[in-house]
Amino acid sequence: MISNKSRPLILRRIAGPHHPTSHWPRSRSVVGCMHFSASSTIAATEQQQQTTPEECREAISQYFFEDTTATTKNSSVSDLREAIRALVKHICIDNNNELIETRRELHQHPELMYQEKITNSIIVRQLHKYDIAHTSGWAINKSQSVFPGDGGYGIVADIGTKCESQPCILLRGDMDALPIEETTKIDFASKHRGTMHACGHDAHTSMLIGAASVVKYVERCIPGTVRFMFQPAEEGGAGAKRMIEEGVLELEPKPQCAYGMHVWPTLPSGAIGGRSGALLAACERFEIVVAGTGGHAAMPHLTRDPIVASSALVMSLQTLVSRKLSPLDSGVCSITMLKTGGDAFNVIPASVRLRGTIRALSDETLHTLRNAVHEVSNSVACAHGCSVTIQYSPDYYPPTINDPELWKFSSDVAKGLAKDGEITEVEPTMGAEDFSFLAQAIPSTFFLLGQGCGTDPVSSYGLHHPSFGLDESVLSRGVELHVNLALQTMKRLVDDRGAGLE
Repeated sequence: MISNKSRPLILRRIAGPHHPTSHWPRSRSVVGCMHFSASSTIAATEQQQQTTPEECREAISQYFFEDTTATTKNSSVSDLREAIRALVKHICIDNNNELIETRRELHQHPELMYQEKITNSIIVRQLHKYDIAHTSGWAINKSQSVFPGDGGYGIVADIGTKCESQPCILLRGDMDALPIEETTKIDFASKHRGTMHACGHDAHTSMLIGAASVVKYVERCIPGTVRFMFQPAEEGGAGAKRMIEEGVLELEPKPQCAYGMHVWPTLPSGAIGGRSGALLAACERFEIVVAGTGGHAAMPHLTRDPIVASSALVMSLQTLVSRKLSPLDSGVCSITMLKTGGDAFNVIPASVRLRGTIRALSDETLHTLRNAVHEVSNSVACAHGCSVTIQYSPDYYPPTINDPELWKFSSDVAKGLAKDGEITEVEPTMGAEDFSFLAQAIPSTFFLLGQGCGTDPVSSYGLHHPSFGLDESVLSRGVELHVNLALQTMKRLVDDRGAGLE
């Protein structure tokens, strides 16, 4: 190995402006973080001098343990980014293109929430391959009357010193699929009829495995711990909440902050998006049963028609946002299913079942909408001589809030990895994420990884679309984002503790 004194510059340095100190709010032993510019784009690997994995590990060790001045910090960060990129290429791409192959295997075997047995086995196999210790059995299903399956397929892996007095950063990826029949024509389409990875969770899982393999390679160089949280049951089952209840944030060392990401078809491939504050909505699901008195369609006067009552209810619920919320608030109330008890053309059924969702950018607004759904449903049903019962989901999702101070730091990290060298400021969306439960508990940020430019398959279809396709070229960028967020955050926490900023 080349010594520090005689070794040539193996990583291209890119300087940038220095930014002043900022701090994110404390949670348990959370300490402040200085942020710095990482605005340069990722240089093409072909333009870099070929570096060995050992040289990359040495560069990462230097990043943590060599003193830097204010004028050399940005070049040190640039070296770190390029060392990570070289390791991702060596471990995840050159090694039989393992990143893509793992994602495709996961895509062929999609599984619904709390039933992710094969997915669990693929993750465990890959962790064993890299000699990564882990625990399984996380996210037990507490609502089997609502969601089939025992659950318990979540996985947690800690890589690093595992020392309670040193930083711990949590990285999370979700695992479950959707009850959608895939219509893509790809060679590795779903083998499970009626089930599809139409929300990119196969990509999220494979990127997190890739990040774990890179961090494991440099484990002895890092002064802290990275916790990898492979989470089941995101698609409505609140798997993140189950894992929090089971103690994923109480394990020592306790994480100071958490990061997550989602592939995003409406952003161009390689872009990275997000915003400070509310990024994704709070969400509640409901089922309403309107009960009346059925009878012959020729004698409606002898019935209490639940179809007429339900039709009026659907229309009345459309006024909730415009008449129950302030014009300055945002909300959604959508009825997505209406089903009668039979299909005869001459029978008025005894009951009608409706399903829908309400969404808002704050808990308070969501609770306002929920109360309004209850009030309007009962009033409209009563006016038609019917009754209603309303059942809500076992766990509503709170809004996903990007911690403002952590966002200042982490968005600067992400900026240096975006294809255009900038973070794309996005408007909040009414989609929901159970990463929000982590963000409620500890400072967190959630990123959107653009992937909308793929052509084979077309990757611009929306999430949850049966033709949803992934631009696999963004997988390595997602791995780099995970690893850079973890290591640069760890460095700031270590430096701030050394400066007495606890």
